Amino acid sequence: MNRLQNKIAVITGGAQGIGYETAAKFASEGAKVVIWDVLETKGNLAVAELEKTGCTALFMKVDVTDFESAFAAAARVIERFGQIDILINNAGITRDASLLKMTPEQWKQVIDVNLTGVFHCTKAVAPFMVEKKQGRIINTSSIVGIYGNFGQTNYVATKSGIIGMTKVWARELGRKGITVNAVAPGFIATDMVKTVPEAVLKSLKEKTPLGRLGLPSDIANAYLFLSSDDASYVNGAVLSVDGGLVL
Repeated sequence: MNRLQNKIAVITGGAQGIGYETAAKFASEGAKVVIWDVLETKGNLAVAELEKTGCTALFMKVDVTDFESAFAAAARVIERFGQIDILINNAGITRDASLLKMTPEQWKQVIDVNLTGVFHCTKAVAPFMVEKKQGRIINTSSIVGIYGNFGQTNYVATKSGIIGMTKVWARELGRKGITVNAVAPGFIATDMVKTVPEAVLKSLKEKTPLGRLGLPSDIANAYLFLSSDDASYVNGAVLSVDGGLVL
C-alpha cells in the first residue's frame, strides 16, 4: 500500500526480532530503513536480506547507551538522506532477578539501554524533525510497565518511564508537527521470551483470550499504524498489543 513511501525510518534494535520484522514491514510499505544496533554481523545480514526485496536499507553500528554514538549516527542519516521521518525506539534488554537478588550492575545495564537509550536516540533525532516540522516517534513500552511483573524491577522501571517520557514529549513536540506514541507489547514470540520456562508460557497462552503469544508482526503492524498518516491525530497514546492478556 506504500503507506510510508519515501519516508526515512530509523529503527533501533533492528537487527533481529521485532526490530527486523518492523524494518521488513516498513520497507514493504515504501520506506527507506536505517537499522541502528550493536550487533554488527546480524545488522549487516538483516540489510542484505532487505536489499534482496529491492528496498533501500542501511546498517549503522550504534550503542544507544552512548549519546555521542546516537548523535553521530543521526548526523550520518541526515547526510545520506536529508531527513528522518520516523524513529522507532525498539532496542531493549532484560536482566531479570527479584529485588533481593538483583545486582546494581543488572539494574544499570537495563536502565542504560531501555530508558537512557531512548532518551539518547530521541534527543539526537528530534531536532531534525523539528526543523522539518514533521515526524513520528514511537517508543516501545510493555504491558509490564503498566501492571508490573515479578522479578523485573529494572525492566518495569524502564517501561513505565518510557510511558512517562512519551507523554511529556507528546506535549512538547506535538505543536512542532511531531507525534510521540508508545506501544506496549504483551508476551511476544521472540528470542527474549524463549528464556521464559515453558510452563510459564503455557500459562500465559491460557490466560490470553486469543490463546496464543503475539508475533513480531503484530508489533510491527502497530508501529506501522502509528508511523503512518492514518495516525496523524494520535499523540501521547499507549497502544497495548497483548491479545487481551490483561483484561
